[in-house]
Amino acid sequence: MAQNDVRYLTPINIEIKKEKYCRFKKSGIRFIDYKDAGFLLKLVNEQGKILPRRLTGTSQKYQTRVNKAIKRARHIAVMPYVGDMLR
Repeated sequence: MAQNDVRYLTPINIEIKKEKYCRFKKSGIRFIDYKDAGFLLKLVNEQGKILPRRLTGTSQKYQTRVNKAIKRARHIAVMPYVGDMLR
């Protein structure tokens, strides 16, 4: 065995990040319906906060549309402003 061989007891964890993509561009969605609360709940965390682009991978154009749809849904009481464990 050569001296420059390095052996590890446990394998090295190499983090492979998932490729982020805009789900709206990929599926061809142009209009985000603010009355569809089930779909909008996927873009909100347990406390009712809107998930940021860096987590969802949504493009800027569609993130503004998502924000507007969620705020409209909250205004007409389709979605709650503050969620106490929504999911």
